Amino acid sequence: MRSRRTVASLALAGLLVASGEAFSPQLALAQLADDNSIELVDPKVLRVCADPRNLPFSNEAGEGFENKLAELFAQKLGKTLAYSYYPGSTGFVRNTLNAHRCDVVMGMPQGDDVVQGTNPYYRTAYALVAKRGSGLETVAELSDPRLKDKRLGIVAGTPPATNLAINALLPNIKSYPLVIDTRYDAPTQAMITDLEQDRIDVAILWGPIAGYFAKRSSTPMQVTPLVKESVGPRLIYRIGMGVRHSDQDWKRSLNKLIAENQDEIERILTGYGVPLLDEDNAPKSH
Repeated sequence: MRSRRTVASLALAGLLVASGEAFSPQLALAQLADDNSIELVDPKVLRVCADPRNLPFSNEAGEGFENKLAELFAQKLGKTLAYSYYPGSTGFVRNTLNAHRCDVVMGMPQGDDVVQGTNPYYRTAYALVAKRGSGLETVAELSDPRLKDKRLGIVAGTPPATNLAINALLPNIKSYPLVIDTRYDAPTQAMITDLEQDRIDVAILWGPIAGYFAKRSSTPMQVTPLVKESVGPRLIYRIGMGVRHSDQDWKRSLNKLIAENQDEIERILTGYGVPLLDEDNAPKSH
């Protein structure tokens, strides 16, 4: 770190001399006082990479829970907040974080090596959503025989689709697209609408999406995290933030931020209906 600061100080001195200004060691040190200053686009601004139309996570109006978390983190860091918006599809990280248009992706599953992950700040799972009173609200596993003749909504290519295949449920599914442009399509919201209007009997969705839309539905819904699956791919994930692989100091700053504000983070998530799990897969509540 010391050698990197020396190089950065010399570079700053060169810029000042080239501009005709007198070099001041105090000025150089002041501008490098933030450990992250030579890693970030702007050390005075929390620049967040986000999808402009992807509730419950984020949108341009700042209504998603990742928007609210970004506001909390900016306040705690003493920075202003700015966004680089890009549809959450192919090329998202390449065109935002890796293009140095922003410095952090708010929600990334642990183990996704397209970014360097921070420590996780919540743990959740794919979930089954059923109408209360339907007789399916107590279904907790995709092997449950009550699903054999039911119409099941699933996002194509997501991990629970494999579990449906293992349990010979594919003939019963209604498939919704995975890769979309969120500016024009909202298949997960369409799935919940289909459940409300009895076009499907069960919706199987990523937990934060399931909880958010179920909480806002005029039809009482039961959201059950799929934590009992014994076959197929994992359905439970830890979620953290993503930074560039080179940004070690920035990652450490974010890890400290997460540790110091965990309760407030979880209150925001719970307010959006996100089904939070502890390390024993039991529901967490606030």
